[in-house]
Amino acid sequence: MSPPLLAVNDLKVHFAIPRGLFGRDRAVVHAVDGVSFEIARGETLSLVGESGCGKSTVARTLLRLLQPTSGQIVLKGRRIDDLSPGTFRPLRRAIQIVFQDPFSSLNPRLTVRAALSEPMRNFGLASSPADLGRRLDALMARVGLPRDALDRFPHEFSGGQRQRIGIARALAPEPDLVVCDEAVSALDVSVKAQIVNLFQDLQRELGLALLFISHDLAIVEHMTDRVAVMYLGRIVEIGPRREIFGAPKHPYTQALLSAVPVPDPAAERQRAPLSGDVPSPVNPPKGCHFHTRCPKVFDRCRRETPFLKAVSPDRSTACHLYDEPARAIAA
Repeated sequence: MSPPLLAVNDLKVHFAIPRGLFGRDRAVVHAVDGVSFEIARGETLSLVGESGCGKSTVARTLLRLLQPTSGQIVLKGRRIDDLSPGTFRPLRRAIQIVFQDPFSSLNPRLTVRAALSEPMRNFGLASSPADLGRRLDALMARVGLPRDALDRFPHEFSGGQRQRIGIARALAPEPDLVVCDEAVSALDVSVKAQIVNLFQDLQRELGLALLFISHDLAIVEHMTDRVAVMYLGRIVEIGPRREIFGAPKHPYTQALLSAVPVPDPAAERQRAPLSGDVPSPVNPPKGCHFHTRCPKVFDRCRRETPFLKAVSPDRSTACHLYDEPARAIAA
C-alpha cells in the first residue's frame, strides 16, 4: 500500500489562558487532546462533532496557522509540525484551506484577479503573463464563474459566488489536499448543494484529497468516504461512511445520528437525545470525556481513558464497551 498523503499522530493543541483577578494563574484549554488519523490521496475524510469539539483547531494546526503542543503531522512523507515558517513555506502549496465565511476570508481591497494571481506568483507556477492569464481563465471556468469576474471585488458577488472564489484561491497553487472548514455552513440550502457538487466534481477531475469539516451530517453522508467523530478534543470513532451511518458503535455517534431530522414520524420514537452540557475543555472529565453524558456509562469509564481500538477491519472506536473485560462488567 502507498503511504498516506497526510498522517496525524497523537496531535495535541493546548492554550494557556489567564485566570484570577490579576491573571497571575494560568488555566489550560485542551482544545485538541490526542488526535490521530490518515488521509489517502484522492480521499475525503469528514471530521464531525458538536461546536467546540476541536474540529477547526485541527484544521488550522494542519496548515500551521496554529502551533501544535505535541504530536506529529506528516505531509507527503515529510514531518511538518516542527518546521520553521521559512522551511514550511514551500510545502504550503500542497495543503490549502477554504474557510467558513466567504466574505471575511477574502481581502476586500483585492480584485479576484489579484487574489488568484498571488499564490501562483508565490510558487512560481506561471512562466509568463500570458501563461498566468490562461491559468486564471481555466481556474474561473473550473469553479463556474465568468471570466469578466476577474476584475471585480468581493463585495460585488453573492455568498455562493464568493465561496467559489475562495475555492478557486485554494486551487490556485495546485494543492494535493484541501481542508474545507465548515465551507458550506454559511450558505443557503440551494447554494450549499451547488458547492458540495462542485467539490465532488473538482475531486474527480483533479484527484484532490479533502478534509471536510462539518456539523451537517446530511451533507457528510452525501460526499465523504470516511468519517471521524470528535468529542471534546478527541476522536471517538472513525471508519467508512456506510458503517458509521449504518451501524454506529460509540454512544456519542449514536446520539449525533439520532438527532438528524428525518421525515418518518415513527423514527422520532427511536431518538437517543444527549442529556447534560458539554464539559469545559479547561477541566475535562477524567477517564472517558463522554462519561458525564453517556447513557451506557459504568465505573471503568470514570477511571480509565479509552483509546481507539479496531472493532472491524476498517473501523475503530474509543469505548470501553468494546473491550472484552468491559463487556463482562457491563453485562
